Amino acid sequence: MTTTDWITDIALLLVVFRQLREGRLDAKSYVIPLGIVAFVAHSYLTTVPTAGNDPVLIGALVAVGAALGVVGGVYTRIRKVGAHLFIKAGAVSATVWVLGMGARMGFQLWVDHGGADDVARFSLAHQITTGDAWVAAFVLMALTEVVTRLGTIFLRGRMATRELRQPAVDGRVAAVAADRTV
Repeated sequence: MTTTDWITDIALLLVVFRQLREGRLDAKSYVIPLGIVAFVAHSYLTTVPTAGNDPVLIGALVAVGAALGVVGGVYTRIRKVGAHLFIKAGAVSATVWVLGMGARMGFQLWVDHGGADDVARFSLAHQITTGDAWVAAFVLMALTEVVTRLGTIFLRGRMATRELRQPAVDGRVAAVAADRTV
């Protein structure tokens, strides 16, 4: 792993650790993680191989990334205070984020320190054509995890603000709590 790899991976881990402390949900909450994954995609995603079973590998890891992202977003607390939303990553959210990032980092370290032959044998046996398929799969997994997590948080935040504005069923205006956790 290069220094850039380490810095990028640590930056992505810090995104959620920063959210272990409650903070306001604002543009920075979206721009910083999306900026990091855009940098990663630009730096590492040179091609998306489609030969052999490369699409199966990529699809499987993208699905894992999506599942981790949705779980992370669902287990991030969203609280409305006045006109602002606040978020705080819960233990489950932080755990799935660290597991996803840790799995990618662990795989890369393993390949760099003796696992390359095992990956080559697995790839040959399962018709995964190049190392680029593994790179694309892991980069797209990370990208999908970030986007689905942020998308889930965004949708939950929109639902929280919409829910508080809707009138009650019997025609009375719903009481809006000054502090509401979703």
